[in-house]
Amino acid sequence: MGSSSSSYAGGDQESQDEKEPELGDLIEISRDNYAHWAVYVGAGFVVHFVNHYGVSSGASVKAANGIVRKEKIWDVVGKDDWKINNSRDRQYEPRPANDIVEDAKALVGKELRYDLVSFNCEHFVTKLRYGVAESWQVEKAALGVVGGAGAIALAVRASLAPRNGPSSF
Repeated sequence: MGSSSSSYAGGDQESQDEKEPELGDLIEISRDNYAHWAVYVGAGFVVHFVNHYGVSSGASVKAANGIVRKEKIWDVVGKDDWKINNSRDRQYEPRPANDIVEDAKALVGKELRYDLVSFNCEHFVTKLRYGVAESWQVEKAALGVVGGAGAIALAVRASLAPRNGPSSF
């Protein structure tokens, strides 16, 4: 796992020292009890989605409006460990990098509905890269807390919730 030194993990999550992110790469940042996600848009910048308290997925605020921000990667990462994580590339075909970056930049400054369960920072970046809003950490949490019934409830809720995708941001 990488940190603010320059050790990164690539899409297959194997260590690749000194690997710089490429356009459209997903950046997973390890916080104390959750992961925050951003998408790399070039020149040392990422675009990410936070609630209005400036906090991402680990926030105690379950649902509120959030804002899309473009910031220097090191300002977002701080002293936390981070890695390039495109592991869903095995499951989904990534959209073209230029489209990911263009859509991400077009959303900067926009307010979107933030919901810890149905549309958080991880949903935001996976929607940009793959066209599918998913959060594995939410799914893992549901399975860990209430087992399969929790995962089914999340799936039903997600299917009923409006999606904030690139075409509907």
